[in-house]
Amino acid sequence: MDINTAKKKLEKYGQIHLLKYYDELSDGEKEELLTQIEETDFSMLKLCEKGSCSVEKGIITPLEAMQLSEIEENKETFFNAGVSAIKAGKVGAVLLAGGMGTRLGSDDPKGMYNIGETKDVYIFERLINNLMDVVNITGAWIHLFVMTSDKNNDATISFFKEKNYFGYNKEYVTFFKQEMAPATDYSGKIYMESKSHMSTSPNGNGGWFISMDRSGVLDKVKKAGIEWLNVFAVDNVLQRMADPVFVGAVINKGCAVGSKVVKKAAPDEKVGVMCLEDGKPSIVEYYELTEELMNAKDKNGEPAYNYGVILNYLFSVKELEKIMKQSMPLHIVEKKIPYIDENGQLIKPESPNGYKFETLVLDMIHLMDSCLPFEVIREREFAPIKNKTGVDSVETAKALLKQNGVEL
Repeated sequence: MDINTAKKKLEKYGQIHLLKYYDELSDGEKEELLTQIEETDFSMLKLCEKGSCSVEKGIITPLEAMQLSEIEENKETFFNAGVSAIKAGKVGAVLLAGGMGTRLGSDDPKGMYNIGETKDVYIFERLINNLMDVVNITGAWIHLFVMTSDKNNDATISFFKEKNYFGYNKEYVTFFKQEMAPATDYSGKIYMESKSHMSTSPNGNGGWFISMDRSGVLDKVKKAGIEWLNVFAVDNVLQRMADPVFVGAVINKGCAVGSKVVKKAAPDEKVGVMCLEDGKPSIVEYYELTEELMNAKDKNGEPAYNYGVILNYLFSVKELEKIMKQSMPLHIVEKKIPYIDENGQLIKPESPNGYKFETLVLDMIHLMDSCLPFEVIREREFAPIKNKTGVDSVETAKALLKQNGVEL
């Protein structure tokens, strides 16, 4: 893109201020900024006019989960079906690892955080070890696609190389970058984080598949004959991915997507829960749960909305390609956004000062026709690291790892 084309695009969306420092930049910096302008979708900025983007919920009804007792009864059948799919190369894993360890007091990618006590134990290492368990059981390597972001891509790749991929076969590891979305002030003007770079953020956890497609990685998925993608987040160090029993259950039930779920610790626990919305699978966030929904009972007298999602989903690639052609809802959220002021000085605000734009994986699920909520034992598969101390923290995750026999 040349400067004149960039000006036309920016004028159309009222963002010409992004070129304020253009004449001061080196040739390389100019090219960097023009490329960013070319690749950015500015059409989402119209949401700022509304000041929010709350997608209206439809009629919420319960979605029955496959509970531990049913899973145990059919374990052998599910396990064999899952192992068969994995050995045939039909299952891939997608690690969402675009975040930084800021809330943990680290400037590194979150997956590089060291949770060891007597030795080095990294978050990435724990996840790779969990995936290796399946490789050892099945005798088949599983393609692992690691989604990074602009901010942590180089550091993540260097770390994996430095650690020799934690013993994983590097031929089966592919890195790709998540698409970025612009960050704006409350009037919809995009912030600049430096004189040559506009402020952006990852486009939400629902942006992983479109990012795979636009980066060319989806071609690799198809070429490898992968029919199922197990997507999971970097911060749950106990989760099991490409779990043969889970894979086999979703295939056996003929569902478009499966979701690992855990029984809620309390009715008001801050986790999204599986449900039906207007008859289609969906997730209702904890802050959307009314008293009525929280107190609702199923046919056995148990809480009807009792299973929280842990961001571990198995998607049919064929179904993902169908929904990719549809328009996903875009969510607008208030955030603290670093920016340069009128004097070119970097400001790090202490309170929210604008909007970021995200797509969410829960909307991907709602575009599917069927979903299997699959219960797992909370203490064995749910150890999220969101904070340094307190709830869902490094401390609580370490305790759960030790409880499961992991040496730290």
